[in-house]
Amino acid sequence: MLARLPAVLSDPELREVGELLVGAPFVDGKLSAGKLARAVKNNLEVARDASVLEALNRIVMNALVAHPVYQSAALPRHVASPFYVRYTPGMSYGDHVDDPLMGAGPAYRSDIAITLFLSSPDDYQGGELTIQTALGEQSVKLPAGDAILYPASRVHRVNPITSGKRVVAVTWVQSRVREADRRELLYEIGLARDALMRGAPDAEETRRIDRAYVNLMRMWAEA
Repeated sequence: MLARLPAVLSDPELREVGELLVGAPFVDGKLSAGKLARAVKNNLEVARDASVLEALNRIVMNALVAHPVYQSAALPRHVASPFYVRYTPGMSYGDHVDDPLMGAGPAYRSDIAITLFLSSPDDYQGGELTIQTALGEQSVKLPAGDAILYPASRVHRVNPITSGKRVVAVTWVQSRVREADRRELLYEIGLARDALMRGAPDAEETRRIDRAYVNLMRMWAEA
């Protein structure tokens, strides 16, 4: 399932993030890549010991974890601190899947990847995030402040940048529900449940779908 998260960051938040990134130290993105991904990764990332990360994470993570689509689609158990990534002309990230376990300390499972766009699509040419799905390849290039959530197990790539600068924040989530198809089912049922609760809170159909959602969560979710 691919889920779009609109307006994760407001315009003032985007400006503040942009100002923080201007003076941030960037290093070769291969330093954080797994063995196979390293061969196809060509980008720059804010150094993991940069003092600016605390301020960046406070803005980005507070906004992300409060977003309703993030909560309902990811069913998060653990979310990683983002990587802040820059692509300039000639840079790309070839076909890869993300490492299944991540983290410098206690490892977490990377069920879901999230790309939050920090630059406008008008700021660069190329650079589409392309994800292989059951319906074929899906290319994603969203407005600044929007994010896309997708299974980290899917083969994906960032197409070469031909001009301009692409800046994104990338993070990963360990979900309370490991299987992607079960998360998608819960997301769809949850949308219907929310609509019924708003429109017909006392109806028998609302009570039925609420019980189904709750009991599926009980069956599938990890504490």
